[in-house]
Amino acid sequence: MERTAFSCARPVFRVQGFNCARKPAARSFTSNFGPTSASRPASLSHRKPTYRTSCRCIHASPARGNASRPPKSRDRGPKSDEDTQTDFNALDVLRNTAAPATAIDACTSDGFALNNQMRISGSGVLLVGGEVFRWKPWIEAHRKEGTVAEGALGNDAMAGRFLNKKGQWEVPEGSWALLELVWPKPDLLIIGTGPRVAPITPAVRKYLNDLGIRLEIQDTRNAAAQFNLLATERGVSQVAAALIPIGWKEGR
Repeated sequence: MERTAFSCARPVFRVQGFNCARKPAARSFTSNFGPTSASRPASLSHRKPTYRTSCRCIHASPARGNASRPPKSRDRGPKSDEDTQTDFNALDVLRNTAAPATAIDACTSDGFALNNQMRISGSGVLLVGGEVFRWKPWIEAHRKEGTVAEGALGNDAMAGRFLNKKGQWEVPEGSWALLELVWPKPDLLIIGTGPRVAPITPAVRKYLNDLGIRLEIQDTRNAAAQFNLLATERGVSQVAAALIPIGWKEGR
């Protein structure tokens, strides 16, 4: 019975190609790949390899296709009364810090109005160490002091020139004599050059930097606002200001 079953199963395996007794036929790689290097002609053995350049395409969607549409309405609904809502008006880190007495409340055409109810007209201001000094850098050094009746020239008016031929803002070194006397010296000096900003000369910058003072040059309006902020934050001993009135007109 067993012999019959084995003889019947053998043709089935032969038909399907699962004859385990069959040995694999030896393959000749020489015949498939052509002659070896020993029998290859010299013209074929020294052939230079060829390279193929492949191109790769990258597809990207346009930026406009992903852009969101503008909102049809800016109405955010009724105002919320929740306590957890952020009040941006209360995010003032300097609200509990008192402004210095030398803070500038207003800039007029011929002077300034300070926080200590002081009004200065007809001159600039030099704010150093919490003190206010009248500053007239346009007055020449050889000017005779006194009144007109006493023989003085009477040239206290806001007239003169600060800009040189190169358009640079220049004042004589004698106008900064106060900064040589104060101690400790301020870390930063904010210079307001009048109604518009102008670069200062390298000589003035070098003179003030040699005193250990850093400089910030702006027009008078922005210089006054920056002085108020920095003097409140860092103190009047660290920040000083030298301001020309916004009504200054450059002479010819």
